[in-house]
Amino acid sequence: MKKVGIYSGSFNPIHHGHVMLANYLVEFSDLDELWFVVSPQNPLKKKEDLLDDDKRLEMVRLAVGDDPRFVVSDVEMNLPTPSYTINTLAALSAQYADYQFVFICGMDSLQGFKHWREYQKILDNYELLVFPREGYEGGELVDYPSVTVLKTPVLEISSTFIRRCIKEGRDVRHFMPEKAFAYLKEHQFYK
Repeated sequence: MKKVGIYSGSFNPIHHGHVMLANYLVEFSDLDELWFVVSPQNPLKKKEDLLDDDKRLEMVRLAVGDDPRFVVSDVEMNLPTPSYTINTLAALSAQYADYQFVFICGMDSLQGFKHWREYQKILDNYELLVFPREGYEGGELVDYPSVTVLKTPVLEISSTFIRRCIKEGRDVRHFMPEKAFAYLKEHQFYK
């Protein structure tokens, strides 16, 4: 059975932190593949600064290139919004019955996980791989049987930081994979 990590997010925009974490996860865990699931709308975030779905999807495709360990998925774009993780995992499990899906999230997400829709169903049916986030301990679910806390390198870079820098006219080319940055710059996103 193929073991696939689901790394879901807005990727608004994707940056080196996302790609480096994905690389670490496929190299230092038992995942066979990692799928970048581009979310149309996170129910816990505002949509005001969110670039169009197709543009974010294209940036992720450009960022991961032809790396066979990574798949870029638009599965959430075909589901009702806002995007709930339980719906995504259920849709993927139904479509790929011979795959074992593992959900990837940060300590910040785990700390607020009890606020997620049907969080207990996720914990009972899926393994969670959790990466550290500065200032977060993960809360009471950190020792839950289906939760594995990883010792991944911590790179404190965020899409919010990149968007703010672009609005300020700063050069962020070295914070993003080259082809994704070129696409962003060509289309003048986040100005």
